[in-house]
Amino acid sequence: MYLLRLSPLHLLSFFALLLQAVLGADPLYHFCSNSKNYTSKSTYETNLNKVMKSLINTVPSKGFGVASAGKDPDEVYGLGLCRGDVSSTDCKSCLTDADPELRSRCPNDKEAIIWYDYCELKYSYDDFFGKIDTKYIFYMWNTQNVSDPATFNYKVKELLNQVATEAYQSKKFYATGELVIDSSEKLYGLAQCTRDLSSAYCKECLDNAISDLPNCCDGKRGGRVVGGSCNIRYELYSFVNS
Repeated sequence: MYLLRLSPLHLLSFFALLLQAVLGADPLYHFCSNSKNYTSKSTYETNLNKVMKSLINTVPSKGFGVASAGKDPDEVYGLGLCRGDVSSTDCKSCLTDADPELRSRCPNDKEAIIWYDYCELKYSYDDFFGKIDTKYIFYMWNTQNVSDPATFNYKVKELLNQVATEAYQSKKFYATGELVIDSSEKLYGLAQCTRDLSSAYCKECLDNAISDLPNCCDGKRGGRVVGGSCNIRYELYSFVNS
């Protein structure tokens, strides 16, 4: 079983998440900015439709993409990211589902973001390309504890530092790895950034995510720190496609 933690600002959204879980919805989580709204059939909505269509059509081939449409004050910026091991078919399917799902959960919101296991979809009225997203972040962790937290936490940090280094040095800003803990268990890790970032910003984002782990996942058998620009994950089982 996994738990999720948010800042007090997002507690209301958390209760919505609990309802979604009960209803069997697929997204890991979403945020609505609730700061600005657009009206139906407006120029902003027309530009949003163009951005979403572009992302759904172009992202699957490379696993990442950005798009923009329109002019200020109706310009829309969008980003799509799929997990590095996901096929183009599954990537497109995930993004295709994410678009209407996000808009139904954040109706007429001028900025929103949603995450699934396989993909992330984000749009905004603000040009966020190339910047680390520190606004939208959440944590998930396994409710089960390990028997030796100090040793386990050290191994988790060792593995995630390794995959983070591989990620920000790679073209896809994505890496996975594994580490033998003892004769019966392996630890698996993942690190990924959105490719609009520079390598230096990817490193900074991942380093910050790893430093956040003790606040959510101390001694837990699995955990994630998920943000708009990067995410890390570790488990005691393999969770990516071979």
